[in-house]
Amino acid sequence: MTVIDRTIVLAGATSASGLALARALVDAGARVVATGRSVERLQPLKDAGAEVEVADATSLDDMTALAARLGPVDGVISLVGGWRGGGGLAGQSDDDFRALLPALEAVRATSRAFDGALRASDAGRFAMVSATAVARPLAGGANYAAVKAASEAWTRAVAQGYAKAARDADEPLRAASVAFRAKALDPAALAPAIVALWDSDAAELNDRIVDLA
Repeated sequence: MTVIDRTIVLAGATSASGLALARALVDAGARVVATGRSVERLQPLKDAGAEVEVADATSLDDMTALAARLGPVDGVISLVGGWRGGGGLAGQSDDDFRALLPALEAVRATSRAFDGALRASDAGRFAMVSATAVARPLAGGANYAAVKAASEAWTRAVAQGYAKAARDADEPLRAASVAFRAKALDPAALAPAIVALWDSDAAELNDRIVDLA
């Protein structure tokens, strides 16, 4: 398999990682659709060769509408993130927790909106970016680790859904759901790892936690 001519959605792509990933996928021959909430912040992605859509990756309505407009899709990468922490357990404020929740909301919205399209593809791929903090949570980053752990759990549930759908239809598994863990996200490490998702069989990838380190 190959990523060439695949349609890949980068949800919440207006970050350094989103731009690096868009460039890598475009260079590899994929059609890239990048979403964000700001026309201005999407411009560098457009300049890199991606199609851009003003849409909120945390909104099920926005993502469902986008899925309907795009039709066949082979990959969705949820890139909404952010960091807030410090101050020990007492410093884990409700405001910080709410500020981190969009990462989980994006995983939920994008996976639900594109579920049918990814299962219909001959090589559907869903992926999100998690953190090594899930495996070793610290008091000063408890909010962050909790949101990432929940996002990973949702991503693994997506994987189980893909596997069950394939079994129920008595068909080979073609879709895979993967979580990438990083200590400090390096766009140069993430981009080739995402591109490589179409180099392997879904059965080898589904429900994997991949350490980018």
